[in-house]
Amino acid sequence: MPPYEAPDELRITRIYDAPVAAVWDAWTIDDRVRQWWGPRGFSVTTHDKALHPGGSWTYTMHGPDGTDWPNFTRYHEVVPHERLVYDHGATAADARPLFRVTATFTDLGARTELDLRMRLESAEAAARTRAFVKSAGGDATWDRLAEFLEKTTAQTDVFVIARSFATDIETLFDLWTTPAAFERWLPPTGMTMRFHRVDIRPGGDAFYSMGNDDVTMHGRIAYTHIDRPHRLQYTQSFTDAEERLSRAPMMPAWPAYMHATVQFAEEGPSRTRVSVRWQPDVSTTDEELAVFVASRAGVTLGWTGSFDKLDAMIRDGVGA
Repeated sequence: MPPYEAPDELRITRIYDAPVAAVWDAWTIDDRVRQWWGPRGFSVTTHDKALHPGGSWTYTMHGPDGTDWPNFTRYHEVVPHERLVYDHGATAADARPLFRVTATFTDLGARTELDLRMRLESAEAAARTRAFVKSAGGDATWDRLAEFLEKTTAQTDVFVIARSFATDIETLFDLWTTPAAFERWLPPTGMTMRFHRVDIRPGGDAFYSMGNDDVTMHGRIAYTHIDRPHRLQYTQSFTDAEERLSRAPMMPAWPAYMHATVQFAEEGPSRTRVSVRWQPDVSTTDEELAVFVASRAGVTLGWTGSFDKLDAMIRDGVGA
């Protein structure tokens, strides 16, 4: 089996719960692109766009700190619903490509696979770009696309985050379902977690505490579906120390119940992508839903810290 990505490229694969026409339109229609393009907190202003071979897209990305980032794209291939190939440069005046992107859209019926490859001039340039994308939160761009598609196709507000890990699917699944391992990597930085009761099976549940010297919170996980090693589904809620339903500390308007779906997909013999999808319960009020939507950036930071710890465990060879 060939490697997932070449040394001089960055590759991202995702499966979206939307037909290929919807995913293509989200990529190519400006008033849709600007609703998800870029890391969380960024916005986009298009100056001109001509979506055809030889055409270009000139736009500015506005960072949450007020910094403007000029961008320039030159299209080489445009095959509707199938393929985009373009060079990404710094500005229209200096159009020297930084890298070439090949985006392939595969129609899976009601779903779409996106295979995105960024080819750079060398393995060293790819490594630098990979580090920059991670530090800038660029991977969240593809999470935002998933959220946008669910909102526009199903009128559902969700939170999505995905990440690839250099391990096989069975090991990664074990790191999610072995309590001692889960306790080590899930808590936000500076916090610890302890299960007081855990029964990981459909119909089973878990009661845990998480905190530091300043705050302690409790929660319950109710497992609804387990398909080893591909999927976990559970409902999560905050409780007090006696397991009575409570609210999130310092965020009383957070939804009482969250439904989580965790999916695991092989990207190679020793590479696995995990995707986390959170959806508020149908009992969620409009106020709670607004808090959930507004909190996505903070939730992304929390999950990113947890994933960094999980990644470190895998690199250090710490199994489940």
